[in-house]
Amino acid sequence: MLVVVGGHSRNIGKTGLAAGLIRRTRGMKWTALKITQYGNAVCSRHTVESTCGCEPGNGEEFALDEEFEANDTDSGRFLGAGAERSFWLRVPAGELPRAAGLVRKILAQGENVIVESNSVVELVQPDVFLMILDFSCEDFKPSSLRFMDRADGFVVIDRGINAPLWAEVAQGMWDGKPQFLVTPPRYATTEIVDFVKSKAAERA
Repeated sequence: MLVVVGGHSRNIGKTGLAAGLIRRTRGMKWTALKITQYGNAVCSRHTVESTCGCEPGNGEEFALDEEFEANDTDSGRFLGAGAERSFWLRVPAGELPRAAGLVRKILAQGENVIVESNSVVELVQPDVFLMILDFSCEDFKPSSLRFMDRADGFVVIDRGINAPLWAEVAQGMWDGKPQFLVTPPRYATTEIVDFVKSKAAERA
């Protein structure tokens, strides 16, 4: 089974949701993958004046690291939540298709894989694609808008408002699909877990 967790902006809770799903479905023995696209105006810590530290060394464009210890990094959090294996793939912004071979190699590592990324859905067809929405956050990543119609359900952060601050996204893109209201830091609610399990049952 392949589960993809995306979100319309940075630092919106994608890792929290993925880790929560892993923790509450440990029996599925997840392989976890976080994909980071680095470059100016893509990573929140990468600017004209400074880099974010995501770039691979030795002149390489792509880097794939496996995490072996539970720690405070995102890939380490996946292990701490109960993932069997956890990987971090870094690629230049807009170049994920060129790393398709690496992505498929990771997906072949386990029967159940959870990926934190929006853009990965241009390479693979997930069994479940959940996208996090925060109506109080005005930023809307182009990759999120591009793949929004592919989402199976939306995880909506409860901010006490009913209408989003972003106006350029048609309401019909999310209104007709399942929505799950969550309050951070509790992202993986029973309703979301049941939704993922139901998709797993359909696949079986």
